[in-house]
Amino acid sequence: MASLPSPYVPLSPDPGERSVIHEAQFPWVPIQIVTHASQLPAEFLEPCAERPLVIGFDCEGADLCRNGTLCIMQLAFPDAIYLVDAIQGGKMLIQACKPALESSHVTKVIHDCKRDSEALYFQFGIKLNNVVDTQIAYSLIEEQEGRKRLPDDYISFVDLLADPRYCGVPYLEKEEVRFLLRQDPNFWTYRPLSEQMVRAAADDVRFLPYIYNRMMGKLNQQSLWYLAVRGALYCRCFCITNNDFSDWRPLPTIPDDLLVDGSAPEEEILSVLDVPPGKMGRVIGKRGASILSIKESCDAEILMGGDKGPPDKVFIIGPVKQVRKAEAMLRGRMLDMY
Repeated sequence: MASLPSPYVPLSPDPGERSVIHEAQFPWVPIQIVTHASQLPAEFLEPCAERPLVIGFDCEGADLCRNGTLCIMQLAFPDAIYLVDAIQGGKMLIQACKPALESSHVTKVIHDCKRDSEALYFQFGIKLNNVVDTQIAYSLIEEQEGRKRLPDDYISFVDLLADPRYCGVPYLEKEEVRFLLRQDPNFWTYRPLSEQMVRAAADDVRFLPYIYNRMMGKLNQQSLWYLAVRGALYCRCFCITNNDFSDWRPLPTIPDDLLVDGSAPEEEILSVLDVPPGKMGRVIGKRGASILSIKESCDAEILMGGDKGPPDKVFIIGPVKQVRKAEAMLRGRMLDMY
């Protein structure tokens, strides 16, 4: 089993400044580069209700989406970080992980799962399930504490790590890797993995289980339900099918203890709206003014494929009434001649 002798933890940029990182909170663990399924823990490969797991999870790739290449899948356990090498191990290795990635007994803690889920689904036929998306959890906690999120104001992973309420760890190397990716989009395809690649991949998951524990202690019962259902909808978001996701696991149902006094939360859904050729400009508007106006008018998330596609669809996630409102406004923009 390949490993690096000194796992890396990002430190404060000022060596004289006292770091918020404590070994008791973030024990240094070995980083294992996995090229064969036998190198992974048995409890991960064969998930069961008697041995539930919570792991940090992420994927790296070249243009990570349906048409790109998934190169590495990172798994953070309490005693090790596993870098599952999809380039060296191939499809057989990733397929060996499918039971765990689709299992309800393995909680995958990830920051913004949409493109990771899309890549897993279209490249390997894996329907990512039971995620705790820290981007969603952060927004829910902010809402609980009375702070309303503005449209498109999503917390970045770097900012989440830096937030002392959840981790308090600076992650300066992330920007270095982003720069390298802009210079060479095939950065994650090269082998052998460089020390920088290993550090960066490991650091993207190292702190997620700790953040998970901090967040779970802040979320109330209703927010926990929203977290589960929105995570499931995020996983489906770009995984467009012709069967209305009938082969995916059902969405989480509203818990009985929230069905009281007629104040149960409204069902949340994902809607995929087709945009006719030549009409996306009307939907977006000059400098994004049109789509921003719709986002400000609806209590729903409105997402677009952007450069990674799909370019002719708009994705809407939220309560049924707000999703229908957004659909109507978007269709109106498509018909607007001026």
